[in-house]
Amino acid sequence: MARNSLDQPRGASGIRRPAVDPDAFGRISETIARFLGTGRFLAYLTIFITVWVLWNVFAPTDLRYDEYPFIFLTLILSVQASYAAPLILLAQNRQDDRDRVNLEQDRLETQRARADMEFLAREVSALRVSMGEVATRDFLRSELRETLAERHSDDTTVERTP
Repeated sequence: MARNSLDQPRGASGIRRPAVDPDAFGRISETIARFLGTGRFLAYLTIFITVWVLWNVFAPTDLRYDEYPFIFLTLILSVQASYAAPLILLAQNRQDDRDRVNLEQDRLETQRARADMEFLAREVSALRVSMGEVATRDFLRSELRETLAERHSDDTTVERTP
């Protein structure tokens, strides 16, 4: 179908692209990348390569499928490496995104905690100011002692006067 003018959208093309869920693909790539970073993977790869090399060196000639320069093994390892690198990068990018979100949440939590601490500091300061206007226990005790001392001195002077 031909377009009559440039302001008209093109018609639907016959080629359909596969729909890929990026989140599901990311989870799968992270799972693979986590496995590639383990000692278990290195052990399996070492066993695989050792068996491959031993088979192709010591097996009967008609059963060998990859002679000495091991070109097929090199091809397999190259394909594995060409897939492993982007999967690891994708997993790192997803981890960076998660870290960025966690950092933002931590920053917001720190701001809230700081605001709470400032509020509490103001409240404690207000309490201290108001406590200055209230008679404290020590002040009352000292006043009572003074009153008792005055009364006691008055009692002793009253007894001596007659």
